[in-house]
Amino acid sequence: MSELQPHTSNKRLVVLGGGISGLGAAVLGAQKGYDVFLSDAGVLGPAFAKALQEQAISYESGGHTIENILNASLVVKSPGIPDNAALIMAIKTKGIEVVSEIEFAASFTDENIIAITGSNGKTTVTSLIDHILKVAQLDHTTGGNIGKSFAQQVAEGRSANRLLEVSSFQLDGISTFKPHIAIILNITPDHLDRYDYKFENYVASKMRITMNQDENDYLIYNADDQAITDSIKQLDIKAQLIPFSMERKLETGAFLHNHQIHIHTHNSTFTMPIEQLSIKGKHNTANAMAASTASKLLQIRKETIRQSLTSFEGVEHRLEKVLKINKVQYINDSKATNVNATYYALDSMEQPTVWIVGGVDKGNDYSQLYSLVNRNVKAIVCLGEDNSKIVEAFGNCVEHMVETTNMEDAVRVAYKLAQAGDTVLLSPACASFDLFENYEDRGRQFKHAVRGL
Repeated sequence: MSELQPHTSNKRLVVLGGGISGLGAAVLGAQKGYDVFLSDAGVLGPAFAKALQEQAISYESGGHTIENILNASLVVKSPGIPDNAALIMAIKTKGIEVVSEIEFAASFTDENIIAITGSNGKTTVTSLIDHILKVAQLDHTTGGNIGKSFAQQVAEGRSANRLLEVSSFQLDGISTFKPHIAIILNITPDHLDRYDYKFENYVASKMRITMNQDENDYLIYNADDQAITDSIKQLDIKAQLIPFSMERKLETGAFLHNHQIHIHTHNSTFTMPIEQLSIKGKHNTANAMAASTASKLLQIRKETIRQSLTSFEGVEHRLEKVLKINKVQYINDSKATNVNATYYALDSMEQPTVWIVGGVDKGNDYSQLYSLVNRNVKAIVCLGEDNSKIVEAFGNCVEHMVETTNMEDAVRVAYKLAQAGDTVLLSPACASFDLFENYEDRGRQFKHAVRGL
Protein backbone atom coordinates (compact mmCIF):
# COMPACT_ATOMS: atom_id res chain seq x y z
CA MET A 1 0.00 0.00 0.00
CA SER A 2 2.69 2.42 -1.09
CA GLU A 3 0.23 5.32 -1.47
CA LEU A 4 0.25 5.64 2.34
CA GLN A 5 3.79 7.01 2.20
CA PRO A 6 5.06 9.64 2.59
CA HIS A 7 2.78 10.43 5.52
CA THR A 8 1.67 14.05 5.45
CA SER A 9 -0.84 15.98 7.50
CA ASN A 10 -3.00 16.77 4.47
CA LYS A 11 -4.05 13.11 4.22
CA ARG A 12 -7.37 12.44 5.92
CA LEU A 13 -7.88 9.08 7.60
CA VAL A 14 -11.41 8.01 8.55
CA VAL A 15 -11.72 5.09 10.94
CA LEU A 16 -15.07 3.31 11.02
CA GLY A 17 -15.75 1.57 14.32
CA GLY A 18 -14.51 2.55 17.74
CA GLY A 19 -13.52 -0.83 19.14
CA ILE A 20 -10.04 -2.15 19.85
CA SER A 21 -8.95 -2.22 16.20
CA GLY A 22 -10.50 1.17 15.44
CA LEU A 23 -8.82 2.86 18.37
CA GLY A 24 -5.47 1.35 17.40
CA ALA A 25 -5.79 2.52 13.80
CA ALA A 26 -6.76 6.03 14.92
CA VAL A 27 -3.82 6.31 17.33
CA LEU A 28 -1.35 5.01 14.75
CA GLY A 29 -2.77 7.28 12.05
CA ALA A 30 -2.44 10.35 14.27
CA GLN A 31 1.11 9.35 15.15
CA LYS A 32 1.99 9.09 11.45
CA GLY A 33 0.68 12.56 10.61
CA TYR A 34 -2.83 11.86 9.34
CA ASP A 35 -5.81 14.10 9.99
CA VAL A 36 -7.86 11.41 11.77
CA PHE A 37 -11.61 11.19 12.28
CA LEU A 38 -13.25 8.17 13.95
CA SER A 39 -16.93 7.40 13.44
CA ASP A 40 -18.88 4.76 15.37
CA ALA A 41 -22.54 3.94 14.72
CA GLY A 42 -22.90 2.68 18.28
CA VAL A 43 -22.16 4.18 21.65
CA LEU A 44 -18.43 4.59 22.17
CA GLY A 45 -17.18 3.07 25.42
CA PRO A 46 -15.92 5.60 28.02
CA ALA A 47 -12.38 4.19 27.98
CA PHE A 48 -12.19 4.45 24.18
CA ALA A 49 -13.60 8.01 24.19
CA LYS A 50 -11.08 9.05 26.85
CA ALA A 51 -8.19 7.55 24.85
CA LEU A 52 -9.26 9.46 21.72
CA GLN A 53 -9.58 12.69 23.69
CA GLU A 54 -6.11 12.25 25.18
CA GLN A 55 -4.72 11.89 21.65
CA ALA A 56 -6.77 14.90 20.42
CA ILE A 57 -8.44 12.68 17.80
CA SER A 58 -11.79 13.88 16.44
CA TYR A 59 -14.64 11.39 16.70
CA GLU A 60 -18.40 10.88 16.68
CA SER A 61 -20.58 8.11 18.08
CA GLY A 62 -24.22 7.12 17.81
CA GLY A 63 -24.27 7.47 14.03
CA HIS A 64 -22.26 8.32 10.91
CA THR A 65 -22.08 11.84 9.42
CA ILE A 66 -21.68 10.98 5.75
CA GLU A 67 -20.05 14.29 4.69
CA ASN A 68 -17.34 13.80 7.31
CA ILE A 69 -16.57 10.35 5.91
CA LEU A 70 -16.70 10.83 2.16
CA ASN A 71 -13.90 13.43 2.29
CA ALA A 72 -11.39 10.76 3.40
CA SER A 73 -8.28 9.85 1.45
CA LEU A 74 -8.27 6.46 3.18
CA VAL A 75 -10.80 4.52 5.29
CA VAL A 76 -9.92 1.85 7.85
CA LYS A 77 -13.03 -0.13 8.75
CA SER A 78 -13.89 -2.40 11.65
CA PRO A 79 -13.84 -6.12 10.78
CA GLY A 80 -17.46 -6.28 11.90
CA ILE A 81 -18.67 -4.02 9.08
CA PRO A 82 -19.47 -6.10 5.96
CA ASP A 83 -18.18 -4.99 2.56
CA ASN A 84 -21.74 -4.77 1.22
CA ALA A 85 -22.90 -2.29 3.88
CA ALA A 86 -24.45 0.79 2.29
CA LEU A 87 -21.85 3.11 3.82
CA ILE A 88 -18.94 1.04 2.51
CA MET A 89 -20.49 0.91 -0.95
CA ALA A 90 -20.87 4.69 -0.93
CA ILE A 91 -17.23 5.13 0.11
CA LYS A 92 -15.99 2.83 -2.65
CA THR A 93 -18.20 4.56 -5.21
CA LYS A 94 -16.30 7.76 -4.41
CA GLY A 95 -13.05 5.93 -5.23
CA ILE A 96 -11.80 5.98 -1.63
CA GLU A 97 -9.69 2.99 -0.61
CA VAL A 98 -11.06 0.89 2.27
CA VAL A 99 -8.63 -1.36 4.17
CA SER A 100 -8.55 -3.39 7.36
CA GLU A 101 -6.62 -2.35 10.45
CA ILE A 102 -3.98 -5.08 9.97
CA GLU A 103 -3.32 -3.83 6.43
CA PHE A 104 -2.98 -0.26 7.67
CA ALA A 105 -0.62 -1.27 10.49
CA ALA A 106 1.52 -3.49 8.26
CA SER A 107 2.27 -0.55 5.97
CA PHE A 108 4.31 1.02 8.79
CA THR A 109 6.51 -1.94 9.67
CA ASP A 110 9.06 -4.24 8.08
CA GLU A 111 9.16 -6.50 11.15
CA ASN A 112 8.80 -10.28 11.13
CA ILE A 113 5.08 -11.18 11.04
CA ILE A 114 3.73 -14.58 12.07
CA ALA A 115 0.02 -14.72 11.24
CA ILE A 116 -2.41 -17.49 12.18
CA THR A 117 -5.88 -18.07 10.78
CA GLY A 118 -8.39 -20.91 10.67
CA SER A 119 -12.00 -21.60 11.53
CA ASN A 120 -10.96 -23.20 14.83
CA GLY A 121 -7.89 -23.28 17.03
CA LYS A 122 -6.30 -19.99 16.01
CA THR A 123 -6.47 -18.47 19.50
CA THR A 124 -4.99 -21.63 21.02
CA VAL A 125 -2.15 -21.74 18.45
CA THR A 126 -1.47 -18.01 18.75
CA SER A 127 -1.39 -18.28 22.54
CA LEU A 128 0.81 -21.38 22.38
CA ILE A 129 3.35 -19.72 20.07
CA ASP A 130 3.27 -16.67 22.35
CA HIS A 131 4.09 -18.95 25.28
CA ILE A 132 6.97 -20.56 23.36
CA LEU A 133 8.38 -17.15 22.39
CA LYS A 134 8.20 -16.02 26.03
CA VAL A 135 10.02 -19.12 27.25
CA ALA A 136 12.61 -18.59 24.49
CA GLN A 137 12.86 -14.91 25.50
CA LEU A 138 12.35 -13.73 21.91
CA ASP A 139 11.34 -10.10 21.46
CA HIS A 140 7.73 -10.12 20.24
CA THR A 141 4.22 -8.75 20.57
CA THR A 142 1.00 -10.77 20.34
CA GLY A 143 -2.33 -9.40 19.17
CA GLY A 144 -4.56 -8.89 16.17
CA ASN A 145 -7.87 -10.63 16.68
CA ILE A 146 -6.96 -11.17 20.36
CA GLY A 147 -5.49 -8.74 22.88
CA LYS A 148 -4.22 -5.42 21.57
CA SER A 149 -4.69 -4.51 17.94
CA PHE A 150 -1.75 -4.73 15.55
CA ALA A 151 -1.98 -0.97 14.90
CA GLN A 152 -1.84 -0.14 18.62
CA GLN A 153 1.25 -2.30 19.04
CA VAL A 154 3.01 -0.73 16.06
CA ALA A 155 2.22 2.70 17.52
CA GLU A 156 3.79 1.68 20.83
CA GLY A 157 7.20 0.86 19.33
CA ARG A 158 9.24 -1.65 17.39
CA SER A 159 9.47 -5.37 18.05
CA ALA A 160 11.47 -8.10 16.32
CA ASN A 161 8.43 -10.36 15.87
CA ARG A 162 4.73 -9.60 15.46
CA LEU A 163 2.52 -12.59 16.31
CA LEU A 164 -1.04 -12.10 15.04
CA GLU A 165 -4.28 -14.00 15.12
CA VAL A 166 -6.19 -12.90 12.02
CA SER A 167 -9.81 -13.52 11.04
CA SER A 168 -11.35 -13.85 7.61
CA PHE A 169 -12.97 -10.43 8.11
CA GLN A 170 -9.55 -8.86 8.66
CA LEU A 171 -8.08 -10.67 5.66
CA ASP A 172 -10.89 -9.37 3.43
CA GLY A 173 -9.42 -5.89 3.81
CA ILE A 174 -5.79 -6.53 2.89
CA SER A 175 -3.89 -5.76 -0.30
CA THR A 176 -0.18 -5.90 0.67
CA PHE A 177 -0.20 -7.56 4.14
CA LYS A 178 2.62 -10.09 4.01
CA PRO A 179 3.43 -12.46 6.89
CA HIS A 180 6.81 -14.17 6.89
CA ILE A 181 5.15 -17.22 8.43
CA ALA A 182 1.47 -17.84 7.72
CA ILE A 183 -0.49 -20.66 9.33
CA ILE A 184 -3.85 -22.00 8.10
CA LEU A 185 -5.17 -24.48 10.64
CA ASN A 186 -8.43 -25.57 9.04
CA ILE A 187 -11.35 -24.20 7.04
CA THR A 188 -14.84 -25.40 7.92
CA PRO A 189 -18.20 -23.67 7.34
CA ASP A 190 -18.41 -20.55 9.51
CA HIS A 191 -19.65 -16.97 9.09
CA LEU A 192 -21.47 -18.10 5.95
CA ASP A 193 -24.03 -15.34 6.54
CA ARG A 194 -21.19 -12.91 5.75
CA TYR A 195 -20.17 -14.76 2.57
CA ASP A 196 -23.50 -15.10 0.74
CA TYR A 197 -23.84 -18.59 2.27
CA LYS A 198 -21.15 -19.81 -0.12
CA PHE A 199 -18.40 -21.88 1.48
CA GLU A 200 -16.05 -21.21 -1.44
CA ASN A 201 -16.20 -17.46 -0.69
CA TYR A 202 -15.20 -18.09 2.92
CA VAL A 203 -12.34 -20.38 1.80
CA ALA A 204 -11.06 -17.73 -0.60
CA SER A 205 -11.06 -15.21 2.25
CA LYS A 206 -8.94 -17.44 4.50
CA MET A 207 -6.47 -18.19 1.70
CA ARG A 208 -5.75 -14.46 1.28
CA ILE A 209 -3.27 -14.82 4.15
CA THR A 210 -0.69 -16.20 1.69
CA MET A 211 -1.43 -14.09 -1.37
CA ASN A 212 1.51 -11.68 -0.92
CA GLN A 213 4.07 -14.17 0.36
CA ASP A 214 7.18 -14.89 -1.70
CA GLU A 215 9.82 -17.64 -1.90
CA ASN A 216 11.45 -16.47 1.34
CA ASP A 217 8.24 -16.95 3.32
CA TYR A 218 6.50 -20.03 4.74
CA LEU A 219 2.95 -21.33 4.62
CA ILE A 220 2.20 -23.90 7.33
CA TYR A 221 -1.06 -25.67 6.51
CA ASN A 222 -3.26 -28.60 7.47
CA ALA A 223 -2.67 -31.31 4.86
CA ASP A 224 -5.73 -33.22 6.13
CA ASP A 225 -8.10 -30.35 5.26
CA GLN A 226 -9.45 -30.80 1.73
CA ALA A 227 -10.60 -27.21 1.38
CA ILE A 228 -7.05 -26.04 2.04
CA THR A 229 -5.28 -28.63 -0.12
CA ASP A 230 -7.68 -28.04 -3.03
CA SER A 231 -7.05 -24.29 -2.81
CA ILE A 232 -3.28 -24.75 -2.74
CA LYS A 233 -3.50 -26.77 -5.97
CA GLN A 234 -5.51 -24.00 -7.62
CA LEU A 235 -3.57 -20.96 -6.41
CA ASP A 236 -0.15 -19.73 -7.50
CA ILE A 237 1.41 -19.83 -4.03
CA LYS A 238 5.02 -18.71 -3.93
CA ALA A 239 5.73 -19.40 -0.25
CA GLN A 240 7.56 -22.53 0.88
CA LEU A 241 4.86 -25.08 1.79
CA ILE A 242 5.15 -26.78 5.19
CA PRO A 243 2.24 -29.20 5.79
CA PHE A 244 1.17 -30.92 8.99
CA SER A 245 -0.92 -34.08 9.16
CA MET A 246 -2.58 -36.29 11.77
CA GLU A 247 -3.22 -38.99 9.17
CA ARG A 248 -0.03 -39.74 7.24
CA LYS A 249 3.75 -39.47 7.29
CA LEU A 250 5.35 -36.52 5.51
CA GLU A 251 8.86 -36.05 4.17
CA THR A 252 8.74 -32.36 5.06
CA GLY A 253 6.52 -30.92 7.76
CA ALA A 254 4.85 -32.31 10.87
CA PHE A 255 3.05 -35.61 11.35
CA LEU A 256 1.96 -38.10 14.01
CA HIS A 257 3.55 -41.54 14.23
CA ASN A 258 3.62 -44.06 17.10
CA HIS A 259 1.99 -41.49 19.42
CA GLN A 260 4.80 -39.02 18.77
CA ILE A 261 4.91 -35.69 16.97
CA HIS A 262 7.60 -35.63 14.26
CA ILE A 263 8.65 -32.41 12.55
CA HIS A 264 11.09 -32.40 9.62
CA THR A 265 12.29 -28.98 8.41
CA HIS A 266 15.60 -27.85 6.93
CA ASN A 267 17.31 -31.21 7.52
CA SER A 268 16.39 -31.02 11.20
CA THR A 269 14.04 -33.31 13.14
CA PHE A 270 11.98 -32.64 16.26
CA THR A 271 10.10 -35.38 18.13
CA MET A 272 7.90 -35.39 21.22
CA PRO A 273 5.47 -37.95 22.73
CA ILE A 274 1.91 -36.62 22.65
CA GLU A 275 1.29 -37.76 26.23
CA GLN A 276 3.68 -34.99 27.33
CA LEU A 277 1.48 -32.27 25.79
CA SER A 278 -0.27 -30.19 28.43
CA ILE A 279 -3.35 -29.71 26.22
CA LYS A 280 -5.23 -32.86 25.32
CA GLY A 281 -7.34 -34.08 22.40
CA LYS A 282 -6.67 -34.75 18.74
CA HIS A 283 -7.37 -31.16 17.74
CA ASN A 284 -4.82 -29.90 20.27
CA THR A 285 -2.20 -32.33 18.96
CA ALA A 286 -2.70 -30.71 15.54
CA ASN A 287 -2.49 -27.26 17.17
CA ALA A 288 0.78 -28.26 18.87
CA MET A 289 2.19 -29.43 15.52
CA ALA A 290 1.41 -26.10 13.88
CA ALA A 291 2.86 -24.06 16.76
CA SER A 292 5.98 -26.23 17.00
CA THR A 293 6.61 -26.03 13.26
CA ALA A 294 6.46 -22.23 13.36
CA SER A 295 8.79 -22.22 16.36
CA LYS A 296 11.31 -24.42 14.54
CA LEU A 297 11.23 -22.03 11.57
CA LEU A 298 12.04 -19.25 14.05
CA GLN A 299 15.08 -21.33 15.09
CA ILE A 300 13.95 -21.81 18.67
CA ARG A 301 15.79 -24.58 20.49
CA LYS A 302 14.10 -27.99 20.54
CA GLU A 303 14.29 -28.27 24.31
CA THR A 304 12.64 -24.88 24.68
CA ILE A 305 9.77 -26.02 22.45
CA ARG A 306 9.35 -29.23 24.47
CA GLN A 307 9.40 -27.35 27.76
CA SER A 308 6.80 -24.90 26.43
CA LEU A 309 4.46 -27.62 25.16
CA THR A 310 4.44 -29.28 28.59
CA SER A 311 3.86 -26.06 30.55
CA PHE A 312 1.22 -24.29 28.41
CA GLU A 313 -1.98 -23.84 30.41
CA GLY A 314 -4.47 -23.46 27.57
CA VAL A 315 -6.88 -20.66 26.61
CA GLU A 316 -9.70 -19.20 28.67
CA HIS A 317 -13.18 -20.13 27.36
CA ARG A 318 -11.78 -23.08 25.36
CA LEU A 319 -12.48 -26.43 27.07
CA GLU A 320 -11.77 -24.63 30.35
CA LYS A 321 -12.49 -26.69 33.46
CA VAL A 322 -14.46 -24.44 35.81
CA LEU A 323 -15.51 -26.46 38.86
CA LYS A 324 -16.41 -29.97 39.93
CA ILE A 325 -19.65 -30.00 41.95
CA ASN A 326 -21.10 -33.24 43.39
CA LYS A 327 -18.64 -35.15 41.20
CA VAL A 328 -19.93 -33.37 38.06
CA GLN A 329 -17.29 -31.50 35.98
CA TYR A 330 -18.41 -28.15 34.49
CA ILE A 331 -16.51 -27.12 31.33
CA ASN A 332 -16.59 -23.71 29.67
CA ASP A 333 -16.15 -23.95 25.90
CA SER A 334 -17.84 -20.65 25.10
CA LYS A 335 -15.30 -19.93 22.36
CA ALA A 336 -16.82 -22.76 20.28
CA THR A 337 -18.89 -20.46 18.08
CA ASN A 338 -19.27 -22.87 15.16
CA VAL A 339 -20.20 -26.51 14.61
CA ASN A 340 -16.67 -27.71 13.93
CA ALA A 341 -15.35 -26.28 17.21
CA THR A 342 -18.15 -28.01 19.08
CA TYR A 343 -17.34 -31.24 17.23
CA TYR A 344 -13.86 -31.19 18.78
CA ALA A 345 -15.33 -30.49 22.21
CA LEU A 346 -17.91 -33.31 22.07
CA ASP A 347 -15.32 -35.69 20.64
CA SER A 348 -13.08 -35.07 23.65
CA MET A 349 -15.81 -35.86 26.20
CA GLU A 350 -15.08 -39.10 28.06
CA GLN A 351 -18.09 -39.03 30.43
CA PRO A 352 -21.88 -38.78 29.85
CA THR A 353 -22.45 -35.14 28.96
CA VAL A 354 -25.18 -32.55 29.51
CA TRP A 355 -24.62 -30.20 26.59
CA ILE A 356 -25.57 -26.50 26.73
CA VAL A 357 -25.89 -25.27 23.12
CA GLY A 358 -27.37 -22.35 21.20
CA GLY A 359 -27.10 -18.72 20.14
CA VAL A 360 -27.22 -17.05 16.75
CA ASP A 361 -27.17 -19.62 13.97
CA LYS A 362 -24.74 -18.76 11.14
CA GLY A 363 -26.08 -21.22 8.58
CA ASN A 364 -25.08 -24.22 10.71
CA ASP A 365 -25.24 -27.81 9.50
CA TYR A 366 -25.54 -29.94 12.63
CA SER A 367 -25.49 -33.30 10.84
CA GLN A 368 -21.77 -33.88 11.55
CA LEU A 369 -22.58 -33.87 15.28
CA TYR A 370 -25.25 -36.60 15.24
CA SER A 371 -22.93 -39.54 15.91
CA LEU A 372 -21.14 -37.70 18.73
CA VAL A 373 -24.41 -36.65 20.35
CA ASN A 374 -25.72 -40.21 20.17
CA ARG A 375 -22.50 -41.49 21.70
CA ASN A 376 -21.62 -38.87 24.32
CA VAL A 377 -24.62 -36.65 25.13
CA LYS A 378 -27.29 -37.68 27.66
CA ALA A 379 -29.26 -34.39 27.68
CA ILE A 380 -29.36 -31.07 25.83
CA VAL A 381 -30.05 -27.64 27.29
CA CYS A 382 -30.83 -25.07 24.57
CA LEU A 383 -29.76 -21.50 25.34
CA GLY A 384 -30.96 -18.84 22.91
CA GLU A 385 -33.80 -16.66 21.73
CA ASP A 386 -34.59 -19.09 18.91
CA ASN A 387 -33.79 -22.76 19.54
CA SER A 388 -35.99 -24.21 16.80
CA LYS A 389 -33.17 -25.43 14.55
CA ILE A 390 -31.38 -27.16 17.43
CA VAL A 391 -34.61 -28.78 18.63
CA GLU A 392 -35.30 -29.99 15.10
CA ALA A 393 -31.75 -31.33 14.67
CA PHE A 394 -31.38 -33.17 17.98
CA GLY A 395 -34.91 -33.70 19.31
CA ASN A 396 -34.78 -37.41 18.53
CA CYS A 397 -31.19 -37.93 19.71
CA VAL A 398 -31.60 -37.48 23.46
CA GLU A 399 -34.22 -38.29 26.06
CA HIS A 400 -34.10 -34.87 27.74
CA MET A 401 -34.08 -31.53 25.88
CA VAL A 402 -34.94 -28.28 27.67
CA GLU A 403 -35.17 -24.77 26.20
CA THR A 404 -33.89 -21.77 28.22
CA THR A 405 -33.36 -18.08 27.50
CA ASN A 406 -30.78 -17.07 30.14
CA MET A 407 -27.56 -18.53 31.49
CA GLU A 408 -28.65 -19.00 35.10
CA ASP A 409 -31.64 -21.08 34.04
CA ALA A 410 -29.50 -23.11 31.63
CA VAL A 411 -26.95 -23.94 34.35
CA ARG A 412 -29.67 -24.78 36.91
CA VAL A 413 -31.39 -27.12 34.45
CA ALA A 414 -28.05 -28.79 33.61
CA TYR A 415 -27.36 -29.19 37.34
CA LYS A 416 -30.65 -31.07 37.77
CA LEU A 417 -30.03 -33.29 34.73
CA ALA A 418 -26.43 -34.23 35.61
CA GLN A 419 -25.46 -37.10 37.89
CA ALA A 420 -22.21 -37.99 39.66
CA GLY A 421 -19.55 -38.79 37.06
CA ASP A 422 -21.19 -36.68 34.32
CA THR A 423 -19.88 -33.56 32.56
CA VAL A 424 -21.79 -30.33 31.93
CA LEU A 425 -20.37 -28.75 28.76
CA LEU A 426 -21.12 -25.26 27.49
CA SER A 427 -20.19 -25.49 23.80
CA PRO A 428 -22.63 -23.26 21.90
CA ALA A 429 -21.78 -24.01 18.22
CA CYS A 430 -23.30 -20.58 17.54
CA ALA A 431 -22.46 -16.89 17.80
CA SER A 432 -23.24 -15.24 21.12
CA PHE A 433 -24.86 -11.93 20.33
CA ASP A 434 -28.53 -12.84 20.83
CA LEU A 435 -28.16 -12.89 24.62
CA PHE A 436 -24.52 -11.88 25.24
CA GLU A 437 -22.07 -9.19 24.14
CA ASN A 438 -19.54 -11.76 22.90
CA TYR A 439 -18.23 -15.23 23.69
CA GLU A 440 -16.17 -13.90 26.62
CA ASP A 441 -19.31 -12.45 28.21
CA ARG A 442 -21.11 -15.76 27.66
CA GLY A 443 -18.22 -17.68 29.24
CA ARG A 444 -18.01 -15.31 32.21
CA GLN A 445 -21.74 -15.64 32.86
CA PHE A 446 -21.46 -19.43 32.69
CA LYS A 447 -18.65 -19.49 35.23
CA HIS A 448 -20.54 -17.07 37.50
CA ALA A 449 -23.69 -19.23 37.31
CA VAL A 450 -21.73 -22.42 38.04
CA ARG A 451 -20.03 -20.84 41.04
CA GLY A 452 -23.44 -19.74 42.30
CA LEU A 453 -24.87 -23.28 42.39
